[in-house]
Amino acid sequence: MSAIEESLNAVKDRMANACRRAGRQPEEVRLIGVTKKVGTEKIKAAIACGLRDFGENYIQEARKKIEEITGDVCWHMIGHIQANKVRYIPKLFHCVHSVDRWDIAEGIERHGKQIDILFEVNVAGEDSKHGTGDYGLRRMLEKAMTLRHVRPVGLMTMAPFADNPEEVRWVFARLREILNEMNGEFGLTMRELSMGMSSDFEVAIEEGATMVRIGTAIFGERL
Repeated sequence: MSAIEESLNAVKDRMANACRRAGRQPEEVRLIGVTKKVGTEKIKAAIACGLRDFGENYIQEARKKIEEITGDVCWHMIGHIQANKVRYIPKLFHCVHSVDRWDIAEGIERHGKQIDILFEVNVAGEDSKHGTGDYGLRRMLEKAMTLRHVRPVGLMTMAPFADNPEEVRWVFARLREILNEMNGEFGLTMRELSMGMSSDFEVAIEEGATMVRIGTAIFGERL
């Protein structure tokens, strides 16, 4: 068994146990392998082990990998999006997790490709992290009905780093509450909650995550 296969199996076991504790089915949570600074050989090894969803943070880095890797793979944009890079997104990605400004959603829409988006919410209000607040989210959702090609499917957040993931459980619980509030307020049916990374994904799953973004726990520490 390769190191990546062993790591993947360990992550899936932990995900399944978290689902069990929360009374959920493992199929409800999508595992996204975060491949920032991960070489294509490791990505191909993960594909050989059955992983099909991969998340990239940077457009330039992603372009090279996506051009080289073929097959039934779903690419997720999970990093901050610069306005001058929006034109590349529809050609490269199937899903975008990090829409935090209306001009980004509008820019993706103009390219006319069907694509799912999640709005990034800075739940903890950290200055060092991107993401909108409740007010900005509402302003975007007020305009969401004008989108024809872009489909809002959920919300994403990053919790502050904590040695004990229980300290950030409230962040994940709050994002779930915000999703329910926005669905009710705007008559939407968004269901995706992209939250939880290598250090805290089990708590995120217990609080309702439908997508977890795992890098280090699969591919090891990156330089």
